[in-house]
Amino acid sequence: MRMLTGKNDASFEFKPQSICSVGPVVLVEGCDQVQEIFWVHAWTVKDGIITQVREYFNTSLTVTRLGNSAAKSAPSKFAKSASEITSYHCPSVWESSNRVGKSVPGLVLAI
Repeated sequence: MRMLTGKNDASFEFKPQSICSVGPVVLVEGCDQVQEIFWVHAWTVKDGIITQVREYFNTSLTVTRLGNSAAKSAPSKFAKSASEITSYHCPSVWESSNRVGKSVPGLVLAI
């Protein structure tokens, strides 16, 4: 935390304020007691075991689902006509609430 936020506060506690599941990803967010530091965790869960943890401090996070709205297969790299090009739709399925109320960098997590 010190490296990401510049603070060396041993009393900092991770107390989740919201938990949401999007497919295999569990999103957990919260902030410190004085609401200066906002955090989001993205845990990837497989067979009941956390297999990956992503941690974001003072970052606005938007989660999107990657999907092909026209077809299930990926478009050809060598498309010869406009009819061969398929469009992709990436709907937002979750957004962090940014409880600290200050301008923070935005990030998109595609699942």
